[in-house]
Amino acid sequence: MYLIGIDISKFKHDCFIATETGLVIKDSFSFDNNQEGFKKFLNVLLSLDQTQEIRIGLEATGHYGTNLKLFLHENNFSFIEFNPVLSERYRQVSSLRKTKNDKIDAKLISKMLLSYDYKTNSSISYHILKLKSLTRFRKRLVKNRTVFKERLINILDIAFPEYSKHFTQVWGKVSFYILKNYPTAKDIANINVEEVMTTIHSLSKGHYSMIKLMKLIETAKTSIGFKNDYHVLELQLTINMIEQLDSSIDKIENEIIEIMNQYNFKTATIPGIGIISAASIVSEYEDFSKFQNPNQLLSFAGLEPAIYQSGTQQTYGHMVKRGSSYLRETIMNIIPYVMAYNSVFYEYYRKKKSEGKHHRVALTHLAKKLIRIIYHLETNNISFDSSKIK
Repeated sequence: MYLIGIDISKFKHDCFIATETGLVIKDSFSFDNNQEGFKKFLNVLLSLDQTQEIRIGLEATGHYGTNLKLFLHENNFSFIEFNPVLSERYRQVSSLRKTKNDKIDAKLISKMLLSYDYKTNSSISYHILKLKSLTRFRKRLVKNRTVFKERLINILDIAFPEYSKHFTQVWGKVSFYILKNYPTAKDIANINVEEVMTTIHSLSKGHYSMIKLMKLIETAKTSIGFKNDYHVLELQLTINMIEQLDSSIDKIENEIIEIMNQYNFKTATIPGIGIISAASIVSEYEDFSKFQNPNQLLSFAGLEPAIYQSGTQQTYGHMVKRGSSYLRETIMNIIPYVMAYNSVFYEYYRKKKSEGKHHRVALTHLAKKLIRIIYHLETNNISFDSSKIK
């Protein structure tokens, strides 16, 4: 058996190869994070006895190792990623010396391959990787859009502070049409109703009436808003940014849905979890078969409490929050919706509240319950059935 440890970095990767008996096959060497370097590494792999098991391990280091993982996948080599926290603990128990460099880390990872179960990435890892990238990118765009929406409100608070009272959402189609063509209170006060109602009726599909527009015009006539050229410019550019982000988010969501439709992920069968949220969850976990029990899923999400034990004493601290922050955020955000669609979750929430738990703490307990259910569904390949939930 060959044990290959790889330490990932931005421009190069360090590698160490040994056998399970400790025989060093190839001492620490480096290869560049480019096509030439990958070919060099592939030649080393092909020079090994292909009849022997080849285990490749690397530390999870964000996006720096993405291209190497795809390269290994394309060339039919399996690999396993180690959590940096796990490798750091292994380093601490392996030596008392505080020595750390890329070559030493590669050798350390090589040794870890014998100490931990070699559960490699699944055959759908490429699509899972794509899902993870798309869902994370979408989250960033949504957060950026929120910033611009808040900025839009701030601009209107000066240019036309009464405006938002007339719309449920000031970034709706009708609102944007009005603001782009009539950016100030004075402009809106002079709107020719007959000229714009046809367009507004079409944009709102008949929901925005002439009466609503007339009320907006009357408010504009007595508005305390000031007309400033820089506010007009900023308003128009902010609207453009929101519309561009809306378009980009729509494209990403369509791509996510297309990938999700190719696979039968059971997480999406839970009422209250939309397909985008389900994609975020399954892509962060990547491969449920890598986890031996639901507690490992909790740990990965950073939702397990810290445990301190000494002698006969054992206490529980705050959540460790060492897992995926994207996963933890998604889980906590969807819990209110899951609770709204599933009476069992709502009753469980009430139970925790009756025990004196704070609202946020009670939601965390629901999150743990949800993750255990997700583990059961995905590992057994069964759809959600509320009648079987206790």
